[in-house]
Amino acid sequence: MSRPVHFEILAEDPARVAEFYTRVLGWEIATWDGPQTYWLAKTGEPGSMGIDGGLMHRHLPQPVINTIGVENLEETLARVLAAGGRLVEGPHDIPGIGSHAYCSDPEGILFGLLQPGMPTK
Repeated sequence: MSRPVHFEILAEDPARVAEFYTRVLGWEIATWDGPQTYWLAKTGEPGSMGIDGGLMHRHLPQPVINTIGVENLEETLARVLAAGGRLVEGPHDIPGIGSHAYCSDPEGILFGLLQPGMPTK
């Protein structure tokens, strides 16, 4: 069974939204040192209930997207399409993280899929 592993908040001004969630909820938010502008949001300590997430510039119409962890992205994408869903963007390799794609269900609700990559040494 696949579970949510990450969330993303898409905002016109991610820095302003990052400051809001830091002040209101105490999240620790820092820019990611990756190939795109992205803010990582730590929402709690490891082992505590919940998931961490990220903030980025709005490039899709839905303001919050949940990402589901999967064992095999290619097979899961095939099941999405066979069940009436759609591939919206990707798949893309995220260095040090894994392979990711955005999809939509039959009603157009967006979600992400993430196949974790092999850990780098």
